[in-house]
Amino acid sequence: MAGAFTRTAPLVERRAFLKMAGAAWALSLSPGAAFALSRTDAVYASGFMAPDGSYGIATVTEQGEIVEKVALPARAHGMAYSAATGKSVAFARRPGTYAMIFDPLGRAEPIVIGAVEGRHFFGHGCFSADGRLLYATENDFAANRGMIGVYDGTDGFARIGEFPSYGIGPHDMTLSADGGLLVIANGGIETHPDFGRTKLNLDHMEPSLALVDTRTGALVERHTMPERWRQLSTRHVDIDARGRVWFACQYEGPRNDLPPLAGSFAPGEDLSFVDLPEEATVALANYVGAVAVNRAEGLVCLTSPKEGVAVTLEAATGKVIRQERVPDAAGVAASPKSFAVSSYDGDFAGRRSDVAWDQHIVRIASKGQ
Repeated sequence: MAGAFTRTAPLVERRAFLKMAGAAWALSLSPGAAFALSRTDAVYASGFMAPDGSYGIATVTEQGEIVEKVALPARAHGMAYSAATGKSVAFARRPGTYAMIFDPLGRAEPIVIGAVEGRHFFGHGCFSADGRLLYATENDFAANRGMIGVYDGTDGFARIGEFPSYGIGPHDMTLSADGGLLVIANGGIETHPDFGRTKLNLDHMEPSLALVDTRTGALVERHTMPERWRQLSTRHVDIDARGRVWFACQYEGPRNDLPPLAGSFAPGEDLSFVDLPEEATVALANYVGAVAVNRAEGLVCLTSPKEGVAVTLEAATGKVIRQERVPDAAGVAASPKSFAVSSYDGDFAGRRSDVAWDQHIVRIASKGQ
């Protein structure tokens, strides 16, 4: 079943993407970009820094060829995409105060929104299942509490509400398959914009993972780290084909410790950590910068820029099936065959460009995927 899906999905995705784009957009591309798009099986978007120090978002093929670029006001971090509307969003790097919603096909002008007074963005967010709402992780820094800002996609992304993240320092966030739950990684680290990116509470961190009802903002369940691993900051999340949440961590404790850096759970279950081989744990250097699930293939990939590595696991068993050296490894997203990995030094899926890719990649799916 998985093999059949893998063979047919790329063709459907590319055709649907080109159909959504329309002839006018395709004709606006350079001959090289149009050719690259015609022969790719997947399309991605990622933030970058250009050689002149400016920032932007690039649409990128599976082979790492840049199709189009959109300028950004400042450095971006995480991204999200709505298959329902075709819109993407790029969030500023913490403690940034902007998010830019844009159409990768250029059918509408980008919309830049700002964090409300007393808040900053934490670099991640996601759309509702129908794309009508945007959820963003935010810091209420005066009260030292994480919040989820809610923005109306039908009204210029005006801020229309908020609810707690039920933790400190919410970072990444994703949506359950049925759209009913937000999965929030509360990193547990206190920060304040007056101190930049300084971590203020490493001696009493409170990392957690929260499941929150999208309709009411109510807490459904919350998982904290075991006491021994209170300095294991829960940072990034994704969901596999079985509905299990995969989480990846960054350890703020002693450098010589070998903590569990990833795990999974299903609603109603306790956390289950992956027992990585010592070689893989050492290679990840106590820092998983990004995690992605390939649902069709039943795989999970962890990347770390510290030692420059990408570690691929079987989702069903947690067994390591591949460990690759990727200098300055940054973003990761599912590809038709496995995973596309980017790096800070300009490598995307093995192809070098003159931009420095930022921390995350989002795969641009299509309506009906």
